[in-house]
Amino acid sequence: MSALTGIHLGGSSDPWVRLGLALGTEPSTLRVGGVACRFDVDSTAPLIALGVADLAAPVELDGLRFLPEAPGPRATSADHPCRASLIDHVVVMTSSLERTCGAVEAGLGAPLRRIRDVAPGVRQGFHRLGEVILEVVETPQVTADQAALWGLVVVVDDLDTWAGEIGPELVAPPKPAVQAGRRISNVRPAAGLGLPVAFMSPDPRTA
Repeated sequence: MSALTGIHLGGSSDPWVRLGLALGTEPSTLRVGGVACRFDVDSTAPLIALGVADLAAPVELDGLRFLPEAPGPRATSADHPCRASLIDHVVVMTSSLERTCGAVEAGLGAPLRRIRDVAPGVRQGFHRLGEVILEVVETPQVTADQAALWGLVVVVDDLDTWAGEIGPELVAPPKPAVQAGRRISNVRPAAGLGLPVAFMSPDPRTA
């Protein structure tokens, strides 16, 4: 099974640091769990590509870029002021769940685990890439013939404490998440991340 080992982001790491994430020893890189978030200040795309272990060469699957990236040292929540422990999931938007999920399964060997009907015309498909879920969302609002990387969710040890410390100007008050027993807080555009990001409480099943 392919494991997600990297997320390549455009822009500066500064807005992420203001939310309580800490850079490591590698230049322009912060590690959350087993994932290295790498920043390219020269890129105008907020979400550039995903790094995957055991990939022989770069590949594009239905418009999504995947790069070979060996696993690095694992970070713990103690490495971050916000107590971030892992990347919960990365979100992909598409006009066709079958097309995108089929390409991901064929290209990465990551089976489609399940499909969830959300609303009329809106469905979610889920692939597991190591400790991270790749969530593919089909919606009528997307009409392009290829998928696109969209956003991500970070898990922190104490969501309420984190949200209180960051403040309501940058993050929304925590609310119940779709996942049973979990809560979520969306980062506001004023934080300057350039892409949709949320922070979430840990999964009680693995606590």
